[in-house]
Amino acid sequence: MPKLLLASANPGKLLEMHALLSDLPIELVTPSQIGVHIEIKESGNTYAQNAAIKAQAYAHISGLLTLGDDSGLEVDAIHGLPGIRSARFSPKPGASDADRRAYLLEQLRGKPRPWLAHFRCTVALATPKGELYFAEGECTGEIIPEERGQYGFGYDPIFLLTETNTTMAELPTTMKNILSHRARAIQAARPLLTKLITTLG
Repeated sequence: MPKLLLASANPGKLLEMHALLSDLPIELVTPSQIGVHIEIKESGNTYAQNAAIKAQAYAHISGLLTLGDDSGLEVDAIHGLPGIRSARFSPKPGASDADRRAYLLEQLRGKPRPWLAHFRCTVALATPKGELYFAEGECTGEIIPEERGQYGFGYDPIFLLTETNTTMAELPTTMKNILSHRARAIQAARPLLTKLITTLG
């Protein structure tokens, strides 16, 4: 069975990807499982550039079909921030998810609500031969000042999803894997991924 390398070390993200891709005829592997440990600087100016940087770096070193992604939260009231800086949106190094949520709410304090927002994700598929393909997903909602929900990670507890009137962190995994920006990006990538798997097989 061919392998697909998931170019991430984020436990929450890897759990989502496994749930979204486990039905495909391919073995999902992580960098740690195959002994690959590299530092990657996400120096792109867009989600697509960062996703490509990760996917291509891991595909090159592993010789495997690789899926990388980059995602971010864009809040209208603060001109689309944190955007591609979402995972690093804090004035202090080593910040936790809770620290980043608190910092975001600090930036929004005093600004009129609703704090409209979008989660965006770009998936990049890189082959060992250097081929590169993209797919995108998005979901719309608003930021709320109080945390709700026990699921998810990152900004999920303060992102109220328009379609369900629940935070992303209140959604059970089965629903999140239908409605989230990452789920939609991976769903959009599935036809191409299926074709690439057939080629590898």
